[in-house]
Amino acid sequence: MSENTQNDWQEYYVAESAGVVHWGTAGLFLLLVSFALLLNGSSWAPYGMVAGTVLTIYMMFRWFADQIRESHQGLLSAQVDRTYRWGMGWFIFSEIMFFAAFFGALWYARVLVMPWLAGEGAEASTHEFLYSAYEQAWPTNGPGNWGGDFALMSWAGLPLINTLLLVTSGITMEIAHHGLKHGKRGQLNLFLVLTVLLGVIFLGCQALEYVHAYQDMNLTLESGIYGSTFFMLTGFHGMHVLVGTIMIAVIMFRCFKGHFDEKNHFAFESAAWYWHFVDVVWFGLFIFVYIL
Repeated sequence: MSENTQNDWQEYYVAESAGVVHWGTAGLFLLLVSFALLLNGSSWAPYGMVAGTVLTIYMMFRWFADQIRESHQGLLSAQVDRTYRWGMGWFIFSEIMFFAAFFGALWYARVLVMPWLAGEGAEASTHEFLYSAYEQAWPTNGPGNWGGDFALMSWAGLPLINTLLLVTSGITMEIAHHGLKHGKRGQLNLFLVLTVLLGVIFLGCQALEYVHAYQDMNLTLESGIYGSTFFMLTGFHGMHVLVGTIMIAVIMFRCFKGHFDEKNHFAFESAAWYWHFVDVVWFGLFIFVYIL
């Protein structure tokens, strides 16, 4: 590609990217405002949220399509590649901090707040003046049995199955990566398909777990701090599994079309990083939410 042609392409993509960013900004702004109005009972807020979501998805589709074209046309320099890697690294770090906040809330409520409410240590006045009838017990469903009687979610059964599914999916992802690095396209495609299937099965099992919790165990978001932290942690993790499954599915279809080679496959690596992050978070969640 001549220097003039490359410059023309770069100018074109800069203009295209600016337009995509404008659409994305409008979509995110509409989504945020509509969600705020939804919390205040606005009747048209759901329509605004749908429109904002559509614009945001359109922006993401256009932006990723541009990145793929730029990669195939050799417009991405080594510095751009390093920037993408740093960006993905910081993104995953921000997700780690996101889950750390919820794990911290669970630890704070269970290890510190409950003893304070029970009158232990220097916080005896808390028990006396705030809620003198409180008796320390985990899980707690709030003062006066506010959340009603509910059963605990056992670590056996569906949670254990989901753990095995995610462990297996991490292995299949690594086998696919090994196939890509050694030019084994059949191995690459097969184990990517298996990884996507395992992600979908995980989500199906989690949906069954939620139905069982609500219908048979009376375990809901209103079941005290245990119920709220249980659904917040498992729900957000499930959302991340959904995002990761979509990412790997996109990579899978790109591999079917012959994209990536032994040296140039950062998009594949970024999806693998994200998937392993999801695996590690689940191990912490499985231990602290289901077992302890």
